[in-house]
Amino acid sequence: MQDTPPPAYLTTREVAELLRVKERKVYDLAAAGDIPHRRITGKLLFPNAEIMDWMAGAARPPARPMVLTGSHDPLLDRALREADTGLATLLNGSRDGLETFARGQAALTGLHLPEATGWNVETVAARGLSDCVLIGFVRRARRLLVAPHLAGRIGGIADLRGRRVVLRQPGAGAAALFDRLLAEAGMVRDDVTPAAGLARTESDAASAVAAGEAEAAMGIAAMARQFNLTFVPLCDERFDLLIDRHAYFSAPVQGLLAFARTPGFAAKAAAMGGYDPGDLGAVRWLSP
Repeated sequence: MQDTPPPAYLTTREVAELLRVKERKVYDLAAAGDIPHRRITGKLLFPNAEIMDWMAGAARPPARPMVLTGSHDPLLDRALREADTGLATLLNGSRDGLETFARGQAALTGLHLPEATGWNVETVAARGLSDCVLIGFVRRARRLLVAPHLAGRIGGIADLRGRRVVLRQPGAGAAALFDRLLAEAGMVRDDVTPAAGLARTESDAASAVAAGEAEAAMGIAAMARQFNLTFVPLCDERFDLLIDRHAYFSAPVQGLLAFARTPGFAAKAAAMGGYDPGDLGAVRWLSP
């Protein structure tokens, strides 16, 4: 006995049952032109094949723009240029980068958000995202960058009381870490004197100290070396990449990751200092 082929057209009631909505909703969708339909001899009918395609398309999220957002990292900058990925960048800090990614406005984002027991994983998992993966990029040495004339006089966060410090923008991973370290030292932001403006990248923070615009800044070891600044060790942090599942397999993202596995990338990381790419590509979290 042969199976009965599906009907070429569905009724309003059948579409409502398929979508698990009331028939009135189906009429509204048809009136707005939001669902495939035909009017045949005054009767509203719905092409079965087109309805199936429409449902599949409605469940599929729109393609993300090939944009890298989130936190700034100088080594990642170098990789983007040398791999010639064509990825656009929007450096708006870890927290804003995560929100930009969640809105579907970027294909990947760089994160270094401090947590009670680590970096990034708990924050990303709590965001309720789907179809994405968090992979390791590098570990970075987070430092307190200090002006040369204060060498030996600043031994930690507590010694910043009353000093001129260039702050990072709200939502930046470095800003969140700075607030935590201040609290651990029994201090608040009012205990330091903010320098004019905000540092939105790692190089901005280091250049402000090197130019005498600030006496100290949260920075990374690579920037201390580049700008010949004294530094105080604070911690090592994880800089991870949150990547859309479909974008992960695209040519730009695969090109970036392939370049990051080359000896040239490893040599550059060593030359810049303060980087450990040993966990590059490791899956740190996978969406449900």
